[in-house]
Parts: sequence; structure tokens; C-alpha cells
Amino acid sequence: MADTPAHQAGRRLAVRAGRAFDGQAAIPGGALVLCADGQIAGVEPGPAAAPDGWPVAEYPGGTVLPGMFDCHVHLCADSREGALDRLAGYADEDLDRVIEAALRAQLAAGVTTVRDLGDRRWAVLSWRDRVAAGTAGFPSPAIVASGPPVTTPGGHCWFMGGETSHPGGLRAAIRERADRGVDVVKVMASGGVMTPGTDVLACQYTLEQLRTLVEEAHACGLPVTAHAHGLAAVVQASQAGVDGIEHCSCLTERGFEQPADLLARLAVNRTVVCPTLGIVPGVPLSPAALALQERTGTNLAARQAMTGKLYHAGVRLVSGVDAGIGDGKPHGILALAIADLVAGGVPPADAIASATSLAAGACGLGSRKGRLRRGYDADLVVVHADPLADIGALTAVQAVYLGGQLVSERAA
Repeated sequence: MADTPAHQAGRRLAVRAGRAFDGQAAIPGGALVLCADGQIAGVEPGPAAAPDGWPVAEYPGGTVLPGMFDCHVHLCADSREGALDRLAGYADEDLDRVIEAALRAQLAAGVTTVRDLGDRRWAVLSWRDRVAAGTAGFPSPAIVASGPPVTTPGGHCWFMGGETSHPGGLRAAIRERADRGVDVVKVMASGGVMTPGTDVLACQYTLEQLRTLVEEAHACGLPVTAHAHGLAAVVQASQAGVDGIEHCSCLTERGFEQPADLLARLAVNRTVVCPTLGIVPGVPLSPAALALQERTGTNLAARQAMTGKLYHAGVRLVSGVDAGIGDGKPHGILALAIADLVAGGVPPADAIASATSLAAGACGLGSRKGRLRRGYDADLVVVHADPLADIGALTAVQAVYLGGQLVSERAA
């Protein structure tokens, strides 16, 4: 437990932990992180004395690291089975209730920034602006928002309101998102498990249509990330020049297949892949997910291994859960997604970077978040033990700071 001054910090606070991870690597001997006016004012060696008059929060057995990013969330989804199916019937007050609960769960898990990739009626975009203005009414993670994903008529997540397919409609959809101020464009390049009538292994758009969307988005200064499960859709999205791929499952009827030329192109093009790992152990798969596993002969261990193959091919990985879509993927389990990377062969430091420095870069925030560095936002998380020795330590969050202010704390 932190000393009492952490609760009375005002605008200046020093956070000292016996171990530290700066977003890329460990800091030997721990660190004293100086926080002032919402930013990191300095990072000193662990034994260093704090400046006169600075309260100090002490975590001698803990590890301090930058606040984490969940790069694939659905804040409108309530973390119960059928979450996406319920969206179409939600009134505005229902959406507000679900979004607030999601943000609180993420923050308690050490997530200080989320990237929402599935909005309904632009509700998350409104929340993003309230959070940024400090008018959300409670401490909240920052939000990077896509608005409703662009999808084909009747396609995956059509009920979020982003249906279009012809070139004029695709360009208009991008311009609307640019006018509304989204941070990223999400496009459904393949069908999805959660939408009946769509095929996970099939492409939803032609290559020409995807290229039209990407060209228009880039002309508006917006990056594009594509939902793609089937191998054909992953290849198509890469050829279209998307900036990121969600899931990137490379699924075929024969299981996961990752052609060498595809892996090389993803690496050379610096395409950001969010494999959306992380699932609560012991929760039964939905009937649709179980049917997909049986159809393709896949399982979690194989999914972990194929993600490790992406890493070893030099593909840039970031962590995100697909949070909120069901009982197995509730908000607040980012640590399980990071642990799945390690299980697939990703070194712990790089796995943690996938949710800190690398994630910040992928979200366009690499110059101010995701590192313990002077001038960066003082968003910090302290965990009880050493995640580099045991990645499971990330599940034991001891304290969370937003802008240098304590917003969540648990006893050791």
C-alpha cells in the first residue's frame, strides 16, 4: 500500500518503485518518477531523494511502468454473451451506462488509454471528447476512437451503422468520419464470428474497394485498420495498404496459414497487427466460436504459436483484447492478452512494450504516452511483482495514476 501522501499529492508527486519498466526495457534498480502538472518531470534512480516538498508514494516491492493501452475495445459492449446483439436496442442512456462501466473496468486493470474500434451512434466519440475535456465525471482512460466501423450492407457489425460498398459511398463514409474527428478508420475486410450470415473466411470487399477506402482515408490524414480473419482478407488488406490489421488470424479451412511473402510484406510495410488475444480461462466458447474452431481445426495454443511466428518475422505487434464482446472477453483483461504473447514465444519485455510504447505509437500518441520519460503524460501503473520474471504479475495491479494523480489502489 502506498504511503498516505499519495492520496494528498496535489499537482506534484514522486512515485518510487523497487523495479521499473520504461516502456521498452527495465530500469536497473527501480525508479523514482517525478510527476508535476500532469506530466513526468523526471525519472531518477530508485534510491534518489525526491525534491524538497514533494510527497512520495512508495512501492518497494512493486514495478512501475507506463499506463497500458488496450488497442482493441468495444466500449459499447457490456462484457456478456450477446453484447453486440444488444447494441441495436440501446437507448442513449444505455450506451452511456455501458461505456462508463467499461472505462472503469479498464482503468482498474491498469489501462490508461483505450482504442475503440466499434462505436454505435458515435457515442464513444462523444465520450472521447468529454474525457479529454475533463467532463466525464470520473477518472477515465483516454480514448482513441474510430466511430462505427465501415462494413458492407448486412456485413460484420452492420448494426453499428457503417454500411456502404460502392466507391462514392466509401469516400463519403471516410469524409464523414474525418468531419466528425475520428482518430482512425476501422474497416471490416472479412466476415466476423459475432455476426450471423457473414463468413469469417471470406472477403467482404474487393481489393479495388479497399484501396479506394484507404486512399480516401490517407488523403484525410487518417490511418486505417482492417478487421481480417480469413487469410484471403489479410492478404487483401495488406495489398490495399492498410496501416493495421486486427486479428490477422490467417484462417483457412485447413487452419492457420502464414505464407512467407505475406509475413515479409507485413514486416516491410510496418503494418501494425493487433492479434486480439486474451480470454478468461474456463469460460465456454460461444456456439459460433466453437463452430469456427471445429471448422478450421484451430485452438488457443495454435493461435498463440501463429502470433509468435508474426513476431519472429518482424511484424509489429500491439496488444488488444476485443474487449467487451462476451463473457470470455470482458473489459479489464489486457494482462491476459500480453501473457498470451509470451506463451507464443514473444519475450516479456517486447510483450509489455506491445501494450505501452509500441501501442502508443500505433495509436498516434507515441510522443506523449507509453514511456517513462520526461515530458510524457504521467499515466502510470504499479504492479505487485516483476512482470519480466512472471508476466502474470500484470494481473496484480497495485496502483494506477492518471496525470500524476492516484485514481486506483489495492492493498498488497
